This record gives sequence, C-alpha cells and structure tokens, in this order.
Amino acid sequence: MSEQGTKQQQQQEMPDQAAAQNEIVSELEQPLWSVVSFARKEAGGLTYTEAERKLAELDSAGVTGLCIVTNEAAARVH
Repeated sequence: MSEQGTKQQQQQEMPDQAAAQNEIVSELEQPLWSVVSFARKEAGGLTYTEAERKLAELDSAGVTGLCIVTNEAAARVH
C-alpha cells in the first residue's frame, strides 16, 4: 500500500475511533453505576463520577469492601 493509501486508511479509522470514544464517555455519564460493599448495595443509579464520590464518602466513613459496578451487577448482590 502506498503512503497516501495508508494515510487515507488512517483518516477513515479516526472517525470510528472518535465514535467509540464518545460511546465510552456516554456510558460513564449515564446513571448505570452502583456502589457496593461487602454487606450490600450502598447506592445505585449513579453516573460514574457520582459513584466515585459516593465511594470516597463511604470509604471515609469506614465502610469496607467498596467497589463500583454496573446497576445490573449490583442487582445480584444479596
């Protein structure tokens, strides 16, 4: 493939990569996230940024076993 052909291929791939990046960002901004602990689901229906804040708040309160998961995964926590 010529150098020009390679550049054209790279330019065609860039919009696809940008679209994938936007999709990832969109999921982080959607209320798809929950915070769970060893004991239970602590909060749900959060954006990822809200979940990070909640996790920090609970961590400073001494709650153990914290992690951020999807709401779907949190629904399976008993």
